[in-house]
Amino acid sequence: MATSASVRLPPLLQQGSDKTSLPCIPKQRASVRRNFTTRASSNPGGASVSIPKQWYNLVADLPVKPPPPLHPQTHQPLNPSDLAPLFPDELIRQEVTEERFIDIPEEVAEVYKLWRPTPLIRARRLEKLLGTPAKIYYKYEGTSPAGSHKPNTAVPQAWYNSIAGVKNVVTETGAGQWGSALSFASSLFDLNCEVWQVRASYDQKPYRRLMMETWGAKVHPSPSTVTESGRNILADDPASPGSLGIAISEAVEVAATNADTKYCLGSVLNHVLLHQTVIGEECLEQLAAIGDTPDIVIGCTGGGSNFGGLVFPFMREKLAGRMSPAFKAVEPAACPTLTKGVYAYDFGDTAGLTPLMKMHTLGHGFVPDPIHAGGLRYHGMAPLISHVYELGFMEAISIQQTECFDAALKFARTEGIIPAPEPTHAIAAAIREALECKRTGEKKVILMAMCGHGHFDLASYEKYLRGDMVDLSHSDDKLQEALAAVPKI
Repeated sequence: MATSASVRLPPLLQQGSDKTSLPCIPKQRASVRRNFTTRASSNPGGASVSIPKQWYNLVADLPVKPPPPLHPQTHQPLNPSDLAPLFPDELIRQEVTEERFIDIPEEVAEVYKLWRPTPLIRARRLEKLLGTPAKIYYKYEGTSPAGSHKPNTAVPQAWYNSIAGVKNVVTETGAGQWGSALSFASSLFDLNCEVWQVRASYDQKPYRRLMMETWGAKVHPSPSTVTESGRNILADDPASPGSLGIAISEAVEVAATNADTKYCLGSVLNHVLLHQTVIGEECLEQLAAIGDTPDIVIGCTGGGSNFGGLVFPFMREKLAGRMSPAFKAVEPAACPTLTKGVYAYDFGDTAGLTPLMKMHTLGHGFVPDPIHAGGLRYHGMAPLISHVYELGFMEAISIQQTECFDAALKFARTEGIIPAPEPTHAIAAAIREALECKRTGEKKVILMAMCGHGHFDLASYEKYLRGDMVDLSHSDDKLQEALAAVPKI
């Protein structure tokens, strides 16, 4: 496995930066109001629901602030300016801000109108199949052009890069949803986009690659021979299935060593989760319009953006005493970051090119088995979600992929939507909750995140329908080896 010692360090990681603040970052007006535009959305009660005009930052309302990221060499808190080789100034400001609300630029809001607000749907047919007294709602993000929640952050990231004069953006993608979203957003703002797609997903999902290429992106299987990070991985394991950590290493290396190129991330970081809160803000309004309040909110977790996007606005309401739902994150048994990982400072990528982040991690060298939920195959969890988990504000469980696909078939054959493999984890957990309500007679309101459709994942369904899908669990030996390499801070 490649280490930071075997890879040429980009400028981001060079020691010697003494800057303590970012130059020329305009401070946006802070606000404590949640403002909305006036576009009607489909909604179980038929009421008009609006698109948020602001993103919500949970950090502002936490009783204990999350630990700061650290410089990988000095182990001192990272200066915002250290991130300048990777991100434009405004995204860096959003990454470190403690403001409660950030205004959504008009140019971004105009693009959002292509698919937002997204529908909140009551799963009545699934309820009937299960014979449960519970109500099951799902917030469906598959109506976006890329078919998932990912454009919620891809569009603002592309826009902020474009107004900063950036011409080239690079990124990684697991299942291909994020790569598709950034390719779509880049095409709108005249950016060149280059994507490193995890090899297992690159092979399993060729139409995701074609989708990216249709929007003008250049796509590499990861690990690749294009980067030093990728070549080092392939030298150790020519048959490597890849991982999000490896793909991140490749994209970060290219961005940090080319002055005309910036990096875009589809999950994990604070500014990404911030952008995704349009999901939860809309959902709050939709539920209020029909007079329901959730007892439990469920979402799948890989890097954490889909889960945080739905949950964080509800968590704000709970912290303020206005409601009291439970929050449950669901992850694959083959990559159980929250349930089996350690809470420690670790690299966000395999080669050790990123800052150190305090998060739940399986070790930056951990390569999960190639399960079909490629978007959940990440060794770490978003630092903000990890922090919230440590505070005891949420729960986490892991589920095997065959149970998830069984749940997906129940959902598809009642609700009509074929889910992506990632949200099948949320569906499986929601079904567990609904069946428990059937046993106890409780009439709970269950809300789950349905973060995308599975139209490009039908090969996974074919494997399940033929009886060829098997459950994959992490190897304890492999896990312990990876955890042993977590930096000692």
